[in-house]
Amino acid sequence: MPFIKTAGEVKTKPTQHSVKELREIGISPDILLCRCEQALEPSVKKKIALFGTVAVDCVFSAVDVSCIYQLPLELHREGLDDKIAEILNIWSRAPALDRWQRIVDKIKNATDEVQIAVVGKYVDLVDSYKSLHEALTHGGIAADCRVRLDYVDSETLETDAGLFERLRKADAILVPGGFGARGVEGKIKAIRYARESKVPFFGICLGLQVAVIEFARNVAGINAATSQEFDPKAKHQVVALMETQRHVADLGGTMRLGAYPCKLVDGTLARRSYQKAEISERHRHRFEVNNSYRDQLATAGLKFAGTSPDEQLVEMIELADHPWFLGCQFHPEFKSKPLAPHPLFAGFVGAALAHKKTRKVTT
Repeated sequence: MPFIKTAGEVKTKPTQHSVKELREIGISPDILLCRCEQALEPSVKKKIALFGTVAVDCVFSAVDVSCIYQLPLELHREGLDDKIAEILNIWSRAPALDRWQRIVDKIKNATDEVQIAVVGKYVDLVDSYKSLHEALTHGGIAADCRVRLDYVDSETLETDAGLFERLRKADAILVPGGFGARGVEGKIKAIRYARESKVPFFGICLGLQVAVIEFARNVAGINAATSQEFDPKAKHQVVALMETQRHVADLGGTMRLGAYPCKLVDGTLARRSYQKAEISERHRHRFEVNNSYRDQLATAGLKFAGTSPDEQLVEMIELADHPWFLGCQFHPEFKSKPLAPHPLFAGFVGAALAHKKTRKVTT
């Protein structure tokens, strides 16, 4: 519902035409939910109802909100839930929205704030990381702080030293998933900085793989370490297709998709985060940590905190001599919810807040 500020008027024509187009293809709406900057006046609702051929009490305002989690509360105040129940001829008790209201209050009234640098290559289209963004917000809810994200282009980071200033300002660094070699060297630089500077680090999917490559090169002494994905002819492929996958002709057949179990090692950050010995998480990737290098990497100090139940696949890595350094091969953001923040995101944001407070004390 466009609002023309100079005229102080809401324009209803676009809505009228939208309903007309729907009817022409055989769709007759029961309810019209109108996106708008401010609540619609009764006269505007009446006009929309007249031209949309719906009852006046079936026209609702969907007012713009500063926090997306505030929207269910606003729609409840509009009475949308009652109207849907009425149209569907179902009975339901009144919704218990107290917990939801507390979530919105936490987000809007948080007194602490952390800045997290997300080092990726799709930063021009930040909606590519939408589920990740929301999971970090959930982590902020658990840690009672607001999360501000700074999307850093990993490809530009490869050559632009000035971008490192943004990493130095960050309270934590996250490297998300992705495919292909573009921008990988920038991610490696960011991970090395996080490791050496003791900045909380979280690597997801490709983020774990690149963290393994960085550690192999700069700690384990495997100078030419890389992934088979980036260089199929490289000598030291510390990340590669498993032997059972190498002869699969259809690339889609080599991708590990869906939920898989993971066994967590006692005494690790991962085990403390989950508070359980075995978990199940969702995957979407093709390459794995190369088992041929596991002993060498472990001897150099890389901890394999989570594996498949048969211990053939590395699921999680971490560093013992770091405040919070963790990588996972799966996508925990897919299971995070505002009312149930994922433990890894809650721990990561909490570590970012602790790091921020420590920096304030030392400076």
